[in-house]
Amino acid sequence: MAGQQDPSPLELGHRLERDFFSEDVLDVAPALLGATISHAGVTLRLTEVEAYAGTADPGSHAFRGPTPRTEVMFGAAGRLYVYFTYGMHWCANLVCGPEGEASAVLLRAGEVVAGEDVAAARRTGVVRRDWARGPARLATTLGLRGEQTGLDACARGGPVALHAAPHAIPARAIRTGPRVGVSGAGGEAAAYPWRFWLDGEPTVSVYRPAKPRARRHPA
Repeated sequence: MAGQQDPSPLELGHRLERDFFSEDVLDVAPALLGATISHAGVTLRLTEVEAYAGTADPGSHAFRGPTPRTEVMFGAAGRLYVYFTYGMHWCANLVCGPEGEASAVLLRAGEVVAGEDVAAARRTGVVRRDWARGPARLATTLGLRGEQTGLDACARGGPVALHAAPHAIPARAIRTGPRVGVSGAGGEAAAYPWRFWLDGEPTVSVYRPAKPRARRHPA
């Protein structure tokens, strides 16, 4: 059609190496905003993440030490930790920080910037804004499941690749707040404002506090 222009090629920053992920989780998490992650034919630009500080964080799966499920979190930075939740969803994290500390960044939301046809097939009947709006949707859109836990995102030629934002994200564009759905001590907003997101992005998920668990009364 006259006047139409071909879409511009996807602009990527430098590839993120292990030294990037080896830093403190509270530095890695906001630095991932605007970065891209690619897997199984889809590339997302990350717009929302959450930080979890391992054994120092009561909101982390690794708070009480390693288990068969969380063992990968205690290993080298830059690997994927993919877990099953609510008996129906997969969620994806990137291990970071020094080996043995089990810190990780939960990938909460993103915008599809390449592989739209693949993403649409995986998210049939869902509007584009919601393809990866929330951690379970993000994992589905990227085709990440339990089989991918432990994958090294820093391995050249591997199935997962992360690239920095092509342009620096100004600090004024980043918002912080309490993590979504975290109960107990780890859910204290003042102590753990460890959710980071890009201001004004429509793909950012809706904040929902944890629901208090009903107490069971003795029969």
